Amino acid sequence: MRKATRIVVASVIAVAFLAACSHSSSSSSSADSGGKKSRKQRAAEDGPIPVTLAAVTRQDVPVYLNGLGSVLAFNTATILAQVSGQLIAVPFKEGDEVEKGALLAQVDPRPFQATLDQAIAKKAQDQATLVSAQLDLKRYQDLLPDGYVTGQQVDQQKALVLSDQALVQSDEAAIEGDRVQVSFCAIRAPFSGVAGIRQIDVGNLVSASNATGIVVLTQIKPIAVTFTLPEQSLPQIRGADSQPLTVVAVTRDNQKELARGKLTAFDSQIDATTGTIKIKATFPNQDKKLWPGQFVNARLLVRTDHNALTVPAPAVQLGPNGSFVYKVQADQTVQMQVVTVGQTEANVATITSGLSEGDKVVVDGQSRLQPGSKIQVSGGAADGGNTPAGAADAAAGKGAAAADSSANPATGQEGQPHTHHHHRKDQGGSGDGSSSSGGGSSGGAAGSAQ
Repeated sequence: MRKATRIVVASVIAVAFLAACSHSSSSSSSADSGGKKSRKQRAAEDGPIPVTLAAVTRQDVPVYLNGLGSVLAFNTATILAQVSGQLIAVPFKEGDEVEKGALLAQVDPRPFQATLDQAIAKKAQDQATLVSAQLDLKRYQDLLPDGYVTGQQVDQQKALVLSDQALVQSDEAAIEGDRVQVSFCAIRAPFSGVAGIRQIDVGNLVSASNATGIVVLTQIKPIAVTFTLPEQSLPQIRGADSQPLTVVAVTRDNQKELARGKLTAFDSQIDATTGTIKIKATFPNQDKKLWPGQFVNARLLVRTDHNALTVPAPAVQLGPNGSFVYKVQADQTVQMQVVTVGQTEANVATITSGLSEGDKVVVDGQSRLQPGSKIQVSGGAADGGNTPAGAADAAAGKGAAAADSSANPATGQEGQPHTHHHHRKDQGGSGDGSSSSGGGSSGGAAGSAQ
């Protein structure tokens, strides 16, 4: 009897356990179904996603090759003393521009002037000796027919005259050399440029063996910029040899243009280590915005693509299949459109395939979009101004009804979903109220989007 009772009790407990498990599974399934329904309802309540649109247009797009450039002085000279002596004057001011031929430094010229005076005196002495020898030669030549002198004496006198003439020529060369030494005492600018920091002070002894020099003179007008480009760029550069290519120097953050110049030359060989070629450009630099040693971004204009299809660069997204955009359909939904991007320049992307002129693409708000998502233009004018304000006002009533009915298609309720949709638009800051005139702000904006 007890055994039968135990069996009955165990059976009851097992049945109760199975019933509880079944009820729990059913409750979980119901909860999941309810959760999915809730998410769909929330998606419906969210309504169209506010985005910013732009039209595909045609325009001329310049094509640049970009490289990191270094500014170089057009000419640089370390001013050294060419004679040894005491430095008695440094008339230039550090950092000032000096003209070609301006006095930069003065070495004491007195020792060199004294040597020059000695050479001049020596020449005068040798000239006097030459005059005496020439007179004796004339006398010998006059006496030779009468036999008072021999031919040998005449020949010796001729040789003496020639020797004295050579001495005079040597004296002239010595004088010229001494004059050069005196001129070296006044050190002048070989070209117009900017004087750097003085390296030696007045009163010190200077000489040609002093490697540091007195000052460094730098020519900055014009000025040069050198930069490197990949070797693949060489055909484009060589293909434009008929006219000098324009080079634009901009700041490192690409925010400000500094100067415009012309391509001067490219190196005679490609660097086999880096696979790049060195380019040199010259800039007038009259405003002195470029300075030697400065780093800039150099942009070489190789061509201009005329009448190219373009979209704002933010419209182009990168996906698993390459670049794509969200293209707006006629029913105000979006689809992913794969595109081929040719060049991106100044926030404008050139499209070589995938779009046509006049197509509308999303440029802001892509993070919430999926293929087939319903959209609404944020701000009412981001689509390029192609939606007239009058049409938006006339469609305000229909837009409100459409927004209300589409807010919760499962239940048909209109009040609560409409209020929630209006609240989300206010949070998004889309400014939809400006798209309608006198009607509900939510309905007017929805009508204009439709």
